[in-house]
Amino acid sequence: MTDPAAPVRIERDGDVAVVVLDSPPLNLFTPAVFQALDAAVRDLVNLTDPARDGRARAVLFEARGKVVSGGVDVTFFRDIAEGPEPTARGGELWAQLLRVAQTVEDLPVPTVFAAHGLTLTAAFELSLCCDILLAAEKASFGLVEIVVGLTPSMGGPQRLAERAGPARARELIFTGERYTAEMLERWNVVNRVLPDEGFAEAARAYAHRVAAGPTVAHAATKRLVAASVREGARAADALVPEVSGALFATADLRGAVASFLTDGPGKATYSGR
Repeated sequence: MTDPAAPVRIERDGDVAVVVLDSPPLNLFTPAVFQALDAAVRDLVNLTDPARDGRARAVLFEARGKVVSGGVDVTFFRDIAEGPEPTARGGELWAQLLRVAQTVEDLPVPTVFAAHGLTLTAAFELSLCCDILLAAEKASFGLVEIVVGLTPSMGGPQRLAERAGPARARELIFTGERYTAEMLERWNVVNRVLPDEGFAEAARAYAHRVAAGPTVAHAATKRLVAASVREGARAADALVPEVSGALFATADLRGAVASFLTDGPGKATYSGR
């Protein structure tokens, strides 16, 4: 869908928009890669717009090559630190990247991140913005910014704290160590660990599975979970009449109820309307 030579591009696989990170050999995040990611995420907003015919009903992030990403090209940080007004330029960078992270988080469809190998810094932070993080058995993760005197600033610390708790988030970032997929599954950071063999196909199948569900209801679920995390369960309760009440007016609910009563559960198909 986008420039096939772009380091971050969007491909379409049926109802799934697939965001591909492809900047060999290590998929390092450079200014060009960040710019391409920004553009791709803006395109996702249009592709998942509920008013769009043929909208994407799920988003899958995946990477090409042996690793998901070796992190950020450190020369980028050097150029900011040694250039004019480093504080202002650093702040502008983080503000831009947080907008990208928040946009991914707020997409109205399920988002899935597939980590097949080493996933460091910005790529790991991007995965934490997604609803579901799938990892291959051999995958490993790290926020290793301490090696250059930084703290992760694309939303990693706060989103790790949401998933694993503040103590685990501090531990992971303070040590700068790499953590296995198995360990992070125990910490509730990774949703599922899948076999290395056939991982890419399994991740695609998972994305298609959630894309086939009731898209409007999934969007409601995302709003309620986000409200609970940010403001507490009672704040989410207050949203229920609005977001869940509106589901009764959808074609998806009417069709699913009719299917349930006629054919039994689990046979409904959804159009996202």
